[in-house]
Amino acid sequence: MAKLLSKYMGFTLKTPVVASSSPLCAKIENIKKMEEAGVGAVVLQSLFEEQVILEQQQLNTYLQQGTEQFAESLTYLPDLGNYKFSTAQYLEHIRKCKDSVDIPIIGSLNGISRGGWIRYAREIEQAGADALELNIFYFPSDPRMTSEEVEANYIGLVQDIVRSVTIPVAIKLNPYLSAIPYMLSRFENVGAMAAVLFNRFYQPDIDLRTLEVVPNLKLSTSEELRLRLRWTGLVYDKVPIDIAITGGAHSTEDVLKCLAVGASAVMMTSALLKNGISHIAKVNEGINDWLDTNSYESVKSFQGIMSRLHADRPEAYIRANYLQILGSYTHVRE
Repeated sequence: MAKLLSKYMGFTLKTPVVASSSPLCAKIENIKKMEEAGVGAVVLQSLFEEQVILEQQQLNTYLQQGTEQFAESLTYLPDLGNYKFSTAQYLEHIRKCKDSVDIPIIGSLNGISRGGWIRYAREIEQAGADALELNIFYFPSDPRMTSEEVEANYIGLVQDIVRSVTIPVAIKLNPYLSAIPYMLSRFENVGAMAAVLFNRFYQPDIDLRTLEVVPNLKLSTSEELRLRLRWTGLVYDKVPIDIAITGGAHSTEDVLKCLAVGASAVMMTSALLKNGISHIAKVNEGINDWLDTNSYESVKSFQGIMSRLHADRPEAYIRANYLQILGSYTHVRE
């Protein structure tokens, strides 16, 4: 039987499948079921910067008052009414998780500001979290802000948080940075132990009936995995940082593809929301069967075998064989 152990952020995970942040992670009973199903680790739902601001300044109630006269006041900060955790509850949830299970529990911060995050990073560590995932959400819409300034903000935030805690820190990135390998090396230089590729930004839609911008939540599909596979395959063994893939991993085959390009951990959210927590056991069984059938002794012996480093045709990662792909489409309507 193949060994499913995987190294991630200094931990030895019993399987590379990790349950990432979702509403399922809000209940201790679900965390226990995830452990029983064989999950390697759990990333708790994020503590959001907007949530902290609303709580600290007690703005939620005041922003709701008088909106008939000042409706635009609600646009300053997003409505987090359905996001139930206060900071105190979040920290208590971490403590209860650590008392209930033996798998690594990873806390999550979502934001971009430096000041308050140092405090909350420390409190998450003190509550017992084994590691911290920093979900950097920043949408540079100011035309005066340069890419260098954006990147400097990212690096500075990560550096400040890494220096403030002793637990491992992972960075959850978006795919829109101009030089991803360079940024990964910078993050490693300031102490980050892992990068999670990539954050799924939930894009708003336009309601033509009401002429309003409306939220639009869609779960991921396996098609989204390709971007993650490509970049992981490119940076594996070139940047000394663990890579986790998130966004698009649903099946055993998806997880195997992630491992093949070099991922140390494969995050699942949408797959668990669609199929239930028991899906973890099914995927793990599939990984084990495939590795056994194909004579791989372990996840480690298979990891990275299809990265650019080992690919017979590494140019497929760089140019993606554009000419060949474009020329292969023959069903053209004229």
